[in-house]
Amino acid sequence: MSKYGTFIFEEIEPSIGLVTLNRPDKLNAINVEMLDDFNELFAALMKDDAIRVLIITGAGRGFCAGADLNEILTHKNSEALSDPEKYLRLAQERFAALILGLRRIPQPVIAAVNGPAAGGGFSMALASDIRVASPEAYFVASFANIGLSGGELGTSYLLPRLIGLARAAEILYTGRKVNAEEAERMGLVNQVVPKDALLETALSSARLMTAKGAGALRLTKRVLDQNIDAPSLEAAVNLENRNQTIMIFSGEFFNLIKPFFKGV
Repeated sequence: MSKYGTFIFEEIEPSIGLVTLNRPDKLNAINVEMLDDFNELFAALMKDDAIRVLIITGAGRGFCAGADLNEILTHKNSEALSDPEKYLRLAQERFAALILGLRRIPQPVIAAVNGPAAGGGFSMALASDIRVASPEAYFVASFANIGLSGGELGTSYLLPRLIGLARAAEILYTGRKVNAEEAERMGLVNQVVPKDALLETALSSARLMTAKGAGALRLTKRVLDQNIDAPSLEAAVNLENRNQTIMIFSGEFFNLIKPFFKGV
């Protein structure tokens, strides 16, 4: 188990990493220290073949309430807020790196959403590959509610791809709450389960994944990321062809297909 300043990381089962955001008194809001902790974790996961699937959940009653606004107000006169260029470089891009990092690491990510996922927490859930939620969970694109654009931390890219443009537009424009039941109905989450079954449900999915080869997981995540924006079917198939050729020669393909030919 590794205890960072803002979350706990552990290999909860062989090949499965669990991040528990650990600022429960702040509904696990994201501060600068958490950004640094995630950067450190992502750097380790990029070169760690031992961890093949990552689960993220929150301590206490919340998943993640987004950016820690108290910290922003406390540092209102800081260098980062002295002009737009410095804010872009010292703050905005650092927060955005959290979302990009979730997509860049080779491990599939499962969000076990145990409570409110607002603002940046909503974005973290969107950037995960699979989302399971408890009935207590809800999702809020809260950016427009505090005078910001609804397009923040990947929401304008990820949300329409999950639920369609019309639904995404309504959620981003209004900043309203989407409860767990509605989120499941619209395809924002894969499954809603009782809170006491949430982690086990995430683990069940993770176990199915870790039964597959590490290369298969990495290349599947990569092909999903790239082919959603493929310029043509041919371009998408070309990437698939490349990946399958790599896997046939570097994986366990010939061993795994032997049972299909028993008695033939």
